[in-house]
Amino acid sequence: MSAYPDPLNKVLVLHGPNLNLLGSREPDIYGYETLDDVNNALREKAVLAGWELNCLQSNHEGVLIDAIQAARTDGTRAIIINPAAYTHTSVAILDALNAFTGKVMEVHISNVHQRETFRQHSYVSLRANGVIAGLGTQGYQAALDAILRAAGQ
Repeated sequence: MSAYPDPLNKVLVLHGPNLNLLGSREPDIYGYETLDDVNNALREKAVLAGWELNCLQSNHEGVLIDAIQAARTDGTRAIIINPAAYTHTSVAILDALNAFTGKVMEVHISNVHQRETFRQHSYVSLRANGVIAGLGTQGYQAALDAILRAAGQ
């Protein structure tokens, strides 16, 4: 394990709409941990494993799609994505992920299968190598662990 990221080992973490409000929006569902808390913990684990980790949150679908498209050519090996509400609506995000050849892990803080019927369908799951739901923000850590294990680390 290296304290310096290997430029060949990059993971992109994408957070969809309203996740910038994590920690203050519906804490009974999403908890009190902030998005910065989530990102900092992920970055610390990634760096210890020798990986570079980049995080992006956007309330705009096109910004997320642009980041996925950029990941195709910038050396990113894996994407962890919590598309939030775009999970249930965005064929465009699915299409962008289909053009990405690395691993894709889909994360949901809440158990979407215990929520409203419309939240139980995910376009992103059609591309994801794994889906983690209902573990709270620990789901992000589980996704990173799965990526690292798949890479032999």
